[in-house]
Order: sequence, then structure tokens, then C-alpha cells
Amino acid sequence: MSEVKISAATRTEFGKGAARRIRREDKVPGVLYGHGSDPRHLTLPGHDLLMALRTPNVLIALDIDGKTELAIPKSVQRDPLKGFLEHVDLLLVKRGERVNVDIYVQTEGELAPGAFLLEHVLNALPVEAEATHIPESVTVSIEGLSAGDSILAKDITLPKGTTLGVEEDTVVLQVLAAQAEEAPEGEETGGDEAAEA
Repeated sequence: MSEVKISAATRTEFGKGAARRIRREDKVPGVLYGHGSDPRHLTLPGHDLLMALRTPNVLIALDIDGKTELAIPKSVQRDPLKGFLEHVDLLLVKRGERVNVDIYVQTEGELAPGAFLLEHVLNALPVEAEATHIPESVTVSIEGLSAGDSILAKDITLPKGTTLGVEEDTVVLQVLAAQAEEAPEGEETGGDEAAEA
């Protein structure tokens, strides 16, 4: 996993009015916390942060007043209508430290022939990984699976150094039989008769 470098400034103004002023300057208010330190209020460049957050569990090297701190995003608030970043919470991490994160579960292959549906019981798999080596996702083969088949957390091959953050028997994916709705035989819609009446 690569680090994304972002310059951040310490923020001294708080409240809704200050946050609005920050956003008008294409910046995002944020908080950096962790390791028992007092939370630090920051202002981050909006475009750089938006680009960084396109990578799941991105490792951000924050340049704060000439000092570099490593952090991962823990909470991102977006405007529900326009989608712009409103606020970000960042968790301070150190090299070699293990952190709990969720990684996306991607699938490859085709289900067995027939009317089957794949249900993602978990869209993201909770794992523990070294802060500077967090995988973006895991890929699971669903080739040939049919109704009643499922993939458990223990069936997923994780990258080296990554361990499960859930019980091994947790269902991650399952295959269901598609339910087709059929009209009972001999039932007519009665549309023509209604039109004549």
C-alpha cells in the first residue's frame, strides 16, 4: 500500500460558521486522534483528500507544521445531496502497529447455471492488519456455486500479515435460489371485459 502525502494546517476556529468558511476555501475540517494524545483539529486540502479517499483504507502521511504523522481515515462525512466532503476523522497510526479495518469483498467467476442469486452478507470483511500494509480488498471465487452454498470468513485467503477480525464461521457470501413469481394457470386479466363494460 502506498502512502499519500497531504499537507494539513492546525485549526483554531471551531463551530459551524468556521467549518463553512473552511469549506468555501475548498478545504475540509478534520480531527486527528489516537495513541492517547489530545485530538488535533486540522484543515485539509479538499481535492487532495478527496483523491486520497478513493483508495479504501488509504494510509495518509500528514505534513503538519513540518512534522509528518501517519493516519488512516476512520469516519468521513459527506453532504448527502452534493457529495462533497464535510468532515473527516483520522486515526493516528505508527509503522508496525496493527489496526482493525474493513476490507471490501470482491467476487470472480460465475455461479452454476440456473436461477441463483448471490447475497453479500458482508460487503466488507473486518480484519486486523499492519497499518502500513492494509489490503484494499480480497477476491473470492464463486465459480460453480449454487443454491445453499456459502463462503465463510475462514474460506477466504487473506494477504500475508492479515488476520480475521470476525469469527471464522461468519457467513460472508451465500447463494440463494431465485424466486420466480408465476400467475396461477387459467387466471385471466379481465382487461378486455372491463374495457367493454
